[in-house]
Amino acid sequence: MTGKKVSKNKEPETKIEVSEISEIETESTKKKTVKTKKAEKTEKKKLKKSEAKHSKKYREVLALVDLNNCYTPEEAVALAKKTSVTKFDSSVEFHINLNLDLKNSEQQVRGSLVLPAGTGKTKKVCAIVSTEKEKEAKDAGADFVGGGDLIAKIEKGWLDFDIVVATPDMMAQLGKIGKILGTKGLMPNPKIGTVTQNVGNIIKEIKKGMVEYRADKNGIIHLVIGKVSFSEKDLLDNFNLVMETIIKAKPSGVKGTYINSVSISTTMGPGIKVLYKN
Repeated sequence: MTGKKVSKNKEPETKIEVSEISEIETESTKKKTVKTKKAEKTEKKKLKKSEAKHSKKYREVLALVDLNNCYTPEEAVALAKKTSVTKFDSSVEFHINLNLDLKNSEQQVRGSLVLPAGTGKTKKVCAIVSTEKEKEAKDAGADFVGGGDLIAKIEKGWLDFDIVVATPDMMAQLGKIGKILGTKGLMPNPKIGTVTQNVGNIIKEIKKGMVEYRADKNGIIHLVIGKVSFSEKDLLDNFNLVMETIIKAKPSGVKGTYINSVSISTTMGPGIKVLYKN
């Protein structure tokens, strides 16, 4: 008989199942992840404490900002758009530090203005008005309109709105929910125009992009002046109007320097110093 000779020394072929390949790849990925994490920890150890608390992406965009330099408003706006670190459409924030004697009631800086390009967010308006003003409020675009019924609802914990507008005759009734609205910064105030007989006008302004400004206990005003998605021109228009308004609001009793510093930033982004004139 004839036949093929089988080599006794030939080792049998080893078959690797797909599941085994997958396990090998998973194990390899885990090792790479561990190495990456170790490398990140090593890198963080080399950083200063002030730097280590920020993400790698933040540190990368921070390198674009000269912290010792004051930028023109045009440069600052352009840089703010470049230094946004969030995946969502970040807000662009305005911060101004004023030299105020806050113990003096005459040096309180507070008011409202309508941003030319809006804020990028539509506010929900709650109008607590007299019966004869309800139609005017609804026609102007108020989201919730009423009187005692809305006050009772708020007493039970309802706060699904961003701002409250009221007519003067309703303020006595609003007193009983003053603590609820006050702690949330929602109490209507004649100084910013939210207590008025012209409810239609103020509601329209709010919907267009009205914002309230107020110096905090440190004399700093914080405002949102738009979104990163806004054009540089729109952000600059909003910035310029805010600056003009706050300069005009300078209390007569302030002596010497009025503005200590101005800066802008995006949500979770680095601060950018801006040039200003006193």
